[in-house]
Amino acid sequence: MSTVKKAASAVLLREAVDGQLEVYLVERARHLAFMGGFSAFPGGQCDAADFQIPVVGATDAEQKAAIACAARELFEETRVVVARGVVGEVSTCESFVELLERYELVIHASDFLPAGRWITPEFAPRRFDTRFFLVYLPEGQLPKVVSGGELADGRWMRPKDALLDWQLGRRMLAPPTLYILQSLAAGKDGLFERLHSVPEANAGRVERIEIKRGIFLFPLRTPTIAPATHTNCYIVGNKQLLIIDPASPYEEEQQRLENFLDTLIAEGAKLEEILVTHFHPDHVGGVAALRARYGLQVAAHPLTQQRVGNAFVVDRKIADGERWQLSGGWLLESLYTPGHTQDHISFYEHKTRSLLCGDLMAGFGTVVIDPPEGNLQAYLASLDRVAVLDVDALFPSHGPPTGGARERISFYISHRLEREAAILSALCEGIFNIPDIVKKVYTDTPQTLYSLAERSVLSHLEKLIAEGKVTESGGKYMLC
Repeated sequence: MSTVKKAASAVLLREAVDGQLEVYLVERARHLAFMGGFSAFPGGQCDAADFQIPVVGATDAEQKAAIACAARELFEETRVVVARGVVGEVSTCESFVELLERYELVIHASDFLPAGRWITPEFAPRRFDTRFFLVYLPEGQLPKVVSGGELADGRWMRPKDALLDWQLGRRMLAPPTLYILQSLAAGKDGLFERLHSVPEANAGRVERIEIKRGIFLFPLRTPTIAPATHTNCYIVGNKQLLIIDPASPYEEEQQRLENFLDTLIAEGAKLEEILVTHFHPDHVGGVAALRARYGLQVAAHPLTQQRVGNAFVVDRKIADGERWQLSGGWLLESLYTPGHTQDHISFYEHKTRSLLCGDLMAGFGTVVIDPPEGNLQAYLASLDRVAVLDVDALFPSHGPPTGGARERISFYISHRLEREAAILSALCEGIFNIPDIVKKVYTDTPQTLYSLAERSVLSHLEKLIAEGKVTESGGKYMLC
């Protein structure tokens, strides 16, 4: 399980001429591996210096450091200074600490209204214990996103307009961002109480994750391959719901999923069908239980029943290009994307331009192509297939979703081709067996993962053999 790091975020506000609140939303660069393409508030991880910055009125060390962190991140990302005193030319200062010292500025806790404390769910490779603060824009200052960092843009928006973008599938929001925007959109009266009215906003477990409207992510603990610990189950739709990969074989995780589905049913939704991306146990471990609990039929690739045996019954086979039109405008389409397995299916949701990509891609690292079930030629062809889609966001089975889908797909293709070039180079140097090729090529990989790397190298070599570029004899591989 990943370490939870302390972080802080500043929800920067101002009043429009009509008295309505506007919030400054930043856009994270689309190429980032973590939350690329998400809308967010300025913020980041606490560092050692934050614990040394004085904060007048702070009640404890953690609150003090969090406020200092929020103030520092706001300055570093937007050049807004929330500190009392006469602020000079900020561009001449090398750091936030230098700015405070040079102009004898003082941070006051009363300028940072607590707006919740959220902890990143367990499935994410990077987890944060983040304190959010409402901060009003000081008179005479204007935020401007600093170029060259993690942020691509920033703009003032009315919360209801940002929420409309999310509802239309044009904006990706993490749970705390979504909840804070919803609280702000409800008006100033009772704002503080709303911000803290749910357990998730008070360091409770986050269960409702709806990064794009109508795509619920429900990570389930599964016996998967490290470094992953969870497999993402997705629930697509609003009043009509499709469930993709109810993954966990563990009863307590199955109960969590059922509780969540029961909540959606109580809100007026109807469960339509269970869909399966592929046969691997960490994707289908909960299918039988969910099928029995709700009387749902299961749909999968024609090969899936052969792979799962008696674990559960596949009621019908999914055709390539099959479409599910759901009320509210969601349109899901199946795409056969073999390579990781022969029966692998991805699902493209047209309304939100989202690819629910199973194990075609991951939210961190890359995926294993393990022969004979895995086939690199088919895998690269599948990547080429999804690369031409009008896709905005990727929703993988392992790790967090990300924007910048086209950039991510291109990275996956180029990464595999670079590995292949390195393997060909090793063969040119007279390195003929797989373990030695791994040592030569996978210098960026921990030795604990070399066994998986060997399977990946084998998949590359099998592809090269099929293309007539390499031959094999007695476990030795040579260029033709």
